[in-house]
Formats: sequence, C-alpha cells, structure tokens
Amino acid sequence: MTVIDALNTVASSVFGNLAPFHLLFYSTLLGTQLFQTFINTKVCFVALPRSAFTTLQKRIFPIYFWTQTTLVVLSALTFPPHGVYSLMLRKGDWIPYAVAAVTSVMNLAVYGPQTQKAMVDCIHQETRDTHKARTNSTDDGPSAEMKVLRRAFSSNHAMSIHLNLLSIGAMLFHGWQLASRLTFNTEY
Repeated sequence: MTVIDALNTVASSVFGNLAPFHLLFYSTLLGTQLFQTFINTKVCFVALPRSAFTTLQKRIFPIYFWTQTTLVVLSALTFPPHGVYSLMLRKGDWIPYAVAAVTSVMNLAVYGPQTQKAMVDCIHQETRDTHKARTNSTDDGPSAEMKVLRRAFSSNHAMSIHLNLLSIGAMLFHGWQLASRLTFNTEY
C-alpha cells in the first residue's frame, strides 16, 4: 500500500463523502487567490505609504504562499469521490493540480523569498544612497548597486506574479471542469 492509498483510505474513512470537503478547500483556495491577487494587493498599494506597503507585503506573502500551497494539497487530497486516486484517473483533473502545486511551491520556496530579499536589499541600498547623497552635493541618480538590486527585484517579482497567475488559471480551469460535471435534479 502506497502513502497515497493510505491517505485516501484514512480520508474516506474519517470524512466519508469527500465532495463537501473538496468544495470547501477548493473554494477557499480560489477565493484566497483572487482576493489577494486582485483586491488586497491593489487596495494596499493605493492606500498605504510605500514603506508601510512594503512591510505589509513582506509579512503577508509568505503566509499567502504557504496557505495557497496547503490548500492545493488539501483540495487534491479530497478530490471526489476517492481523493488522489480519483484525481489521477484523468489528465484534465490532475494536470491543473500539478500546475498549481508546482507554481505554489516555487513561489513559497524560491521566488517569494528571493523577491522579499531583493525588496529589503533595495530599501537598505536606498538608505545608503540617501546618506551618500547628503554628504555629496551631486545627484547622480540611482547607484550602480541600486540598479542591480532593482533588476533582481523586478525579475523575481515578475516571475512570482506569473507563477501566481498560472496557479489561478489552473484552479479556474479545475472549477470549470468541476462545474461541468454537476447535475441538477429539477423535479421536486
């Protein structure tokens, strides 16, 4: 018996019908992704001073990427009717989960931390450049170090955004697939 089989057996015996749990995990995942990506980040960017926005983002995004990754896993484990076993039966089911899992883990483990580090490094370099500009009366624009740091931030941030959008697209595709299987009894 594999680990996946054991998890499916435990999940089915503990939870019985996995469908309600799957819908709760999936809808929480998609709602969290859409809210964080398209509402929360934009509102905070517009409403907060840059330093407060930066502080908030470096606190929120690790939690967001961890939550996103966890919800992808929980949603996959509760895929109806038999968890991961059912998920693996059709490419149209497991491919969106594979895309969402890989992109979420990459943001959690690689691009999120690199973006955060580059953002903090830019803030520290800006402080050094400001101090240097006060002692030196010429304004030469951003230092060479700042240009390198901004480039690193931009490339990591762009990758993180694209990975997040791929994850959202994969989960929207899954939602479409899931909804297309629903049947409604119109007889009362």
